Amino acid sequence: MKKSFINFFVLLLIMAVNTDGFAQKLITKTGSIKFQASMPSYEEVGAENKSVSAVLEQSTGDFAALVLIKGFRFKVALMEEHFNENYMESEKFSKATFKGKIEDFDISEITNGSKNFTLKGDLTVHGKTKLVSVIVKISKTANGVNAVGSFEVKPEDFDIDIPSVVSKKIADKVKIAYNFILAK
Repeated sequence: MKKSFINFFVLLLIMAVNTDGFAQKLITKTGSIKFQASMPSYEEVGAENKSVSAVLEQSTGDFAALVLIKGFRFKVALMEEHFNENYMESEKFSKATFKGKIEDFDISEITNGSKNFTLKGDLTVHGKTKLVSVIVKISKTANGVNAVGSFEVKPEDFDIDIPSVVSKKIADKVKIAYNFILAK
């Protein structure tokens, strides 16, 4: 009987420790990333991916996100095909990742509404990694936080070639907007 009580106590202790560890991490598998590379007077060049995975470690501010390139949806199917085959080479470079840190992140500082933080880290797209720094607006939700923001990137920074025949139809800077509802 004493042995079973000790085993039960150890099991409870392990569960309590693991629960605290998991309670610090907020995750999503349904984050959204949209990009816009349209030029005036030309067909819209933009897409959205609603299956982005992300995790935030609340105690450290560590943040990571993963997006599968083939998950971007365009209004025009042919544009989606060209995006995957010619520009992003999604068979070879199937994902884009971000790994970084929200500087001075403290969820207790978000009292009313939202608060802006600086998010710095490595963005890897098309096999090329670049250090980026962006503003992320964070607000509390019932089970976690909502993180939203936007930034711009240049395709050439990630070795993405835009053929001269279509270069006037695609913006020099691609606008990227993200929205992650992260929960326990």
